[in-house]
Amino acid sequence: MLIVKKFGGSSVADKERIFNVAQRCIEDYKKGHDVVVVLSAMGKTTDHLLAQAAEINPAASKRELDMLLVTGEQVSVALMAMAMQALGVNAISLNAHQVMMHTNSAYGTAKLRRIDSMRIRNELDAGKIVVITGFQGVNRKDDMTTLGRGGSDTTAVAIAAALHADKCEIYTDVDGVYTADPRIVPNARKLPEVSYSEMLEFATLGAKVLHNRSVELAKKYGVELIVRSSMNHEEGTIVKEDVKLMERMLVSGVAADENTARISVIGLKDTPGIAFRIFNTLAKHNINIDIILQSVGRDGTKDISFTVAKTDLQDALELIRENLTSFTAERYEYEEDVAKVSIIGAGMTSNPGVAARMFEALSNSNINIKMISTSEIRITVLIDQADVKRAMRAVHDAFDLGAE
Repeated sequence: MLIVKKFGGSSVADKERIFNVAQRCIEDYKKGHDVVVVLSAMGKTTDHLLAQAAEINPAASKRELDMLLVTGEQVSVALMAMAMQALGVNAISLNAHQVMMHTNSAYGTAKLRRIDSMRIRNELDAGKIVVITGFQGVNRKDDMTTLGRGGSDTTAVAIAAALHADKCEIYTDVDGVYTADPRIVPNARKLPEVSYSEMLEFATLGAKVLHNRSVELAKKYGVELIVRSSMNHEEGTIVKEDVKLMERMLVSGVAADENTARISVIGLKDTPGIAFRIFNTLAKHNINIDIILQSVGRDGTKDISFTVAKTDLQDALELIRENLTSFTAERYEYEEDVAKVSIIGAGMTSNPGVAARMFEALSNSNINIKMISTSEIRITVLIDQADVKRAMRAVHDAFDLGAE
């Protein structure tokens, strides 16, 4: 059996944890399995490197930032291989250039194009545990690139797909996917299984267990994921396509995202093409839009409201200010103190009344809804940021998602 194991920064933060991870990998190796390990940088290394860069040059180019940041993972994998060797197991560390993880040239947010698997297979055939840097790749200029925060998850899934691995285990500081964040909803329970589609919604809507790009990749290539804790040996959550258990559940969980802001463009002429003009301008500057609401104004005008990530807010506002006249808008407004709360579940498609139950729970808690967005397996509402925790608990209870 070929197993790919990915460990995050908190799992390899110090000597003790490095040896803990080494032992866990060696357990499977000694059972006769081929083992590939993907690592993030140790602890808060990436944050420290970014802080150092800011001290030297706050306007550093993305290329040089990538050259700096890839060093974090190289430290992790080298120390891990040393730990495994100290424990009497043959191991080798490899970076993105040695494996040749090909990406495009979007420094800081690169996308993987393909992975050359020959070097990995040769090292596995030689009886070694192969320890590979996550988060990084190489573009056509042979420059180092990074995949963005959470990119090590994507690396692990991509390697699992390239090697046709039997399973891909993602180890984090939680022991699975829960019906809600247990730090906010104390009676949240761990889900034994969840579908790719549901997990993608969880990841996109604020649950930080898996990076959304890794889930997209797993779904595309049919890679079965297992989310587990590196701190214990408890069974984790399986993420896969066919989840019979979930089909019997109305709602699988509640997620919240506080990295959101609302923008309203007011007094637009009610003519064809205005919405395209606004959203095309934002898209050209890589600003993603989520919830959109259009309302009819007066005297042939309309208003359009939409949400963006808080990290994109200032760029979006600058573009709107620059193009206010060409958008035919009278003015714009924005709110930062908002958040999204979502319910997710494959069972929604065949069960009417789900939205009503969610809205009733929020109403009973005196929580006002500002905007609403839906899909086949998700209902999202925009509310005041101050109400997020109360909203999550109220909705979680309304659907009886708590531990038995």
